Amino acid sequence: MTTGRLTTHVLDTARGLPAAGLRLTLTRIEGDTRVPLACVVTNADGRTDAPLLAPGAMQPGQYELTFEAGAYLRATGQVPAEPAFLDLIPVRFGIADAQAHIHVPLLLAAHGYSTYRGS
Repeated sequence: MTTGRLTTHVLDTARGLPAAGLRLTLTRIEGDTRVPLACVVTNADGRTDAPLLAPGAMQPGQYELTFEAGAYLRATGQVPAEPAFLDLIPVRFGIADAQAHIHVPLLLAAHGYSTYRGS
């Protein structure tokens, strides 16, 4: 049975809330080619409604999640209209085991962020 999946969770650390309504894009990196795989918006819990890569869809390789932080921070009134200090936050990572659960959370504030491999 294939169990591998990719998930994310975005928390707004300045407000102490999930980052609802934040748009993000998943891309697979194949040499110089970028293959778009998903474009979604986080739900009320700061998560996506389904895995970004579902069981059976994961493959070993290089991927990138791009979080549209600037639009979210402007929409929540945390930064002036333009320019936001943080706009697009790309997180590039590798998947070695297609059977693993890879979780890539983002902790976001107007002037900084943190990410790690979660569980």
